[in-house]
Amino acid sequence: MDSYGVRFPLPADAGRGLRFLIVEGRAYPDIADEMKRGAIAALEQAGALHETIAVPSAMEVPVAMAMAIETGRFDGYVALGCVIRGQTNHYVSVANESIRALAELAVVDALPLGIGILTVENEAQARMRADVSDQDRGGDAARAALALSSVKVKLNS
Repeated sequence: MDSYGVRFPLPADAGRGLRFLIVEGRAYPDIADEMKRGAIAALEQAGALHETIAVPSAMEVPVAMAMAIETGRFDGYVALGCVIRGQTNHYVSVANESIRALAELAVVDALPLGIGILTVENEAQARMRADVSDQDRGGDAARAALALSSVKVKLNS
């Protein structure tokens, strides 16, 4: 397992008292479920509270994220989705634009945001990356959000 959590360990209570929002694109329900499972496990292990909202696909994740940011209810965010290459280059547009929009939101608003948008060639790659017992990219996205939340807390204290 080549997981972000292994390469960048977090304190056990990194999320204590913090509230996170998971926004999941549901274009591939089985993959979305596994990624969400990994993200929830990582947040709960760190002691964080969490809510989840679902949108149709990775393309809608940044829009829902922007709406959630306006509420001011959350300390951190986890973006989950999956884009699988098809027979046209639509894949490139969706992958690039959803990730670009999320990165822009994170930088402009200084958000603790973990981005877990899989961009893969086929469903087998997606399953391997989503699987919590393999690459656990949903958990990695949550751990990235937790790490950035810790940085934000440290910088604001």
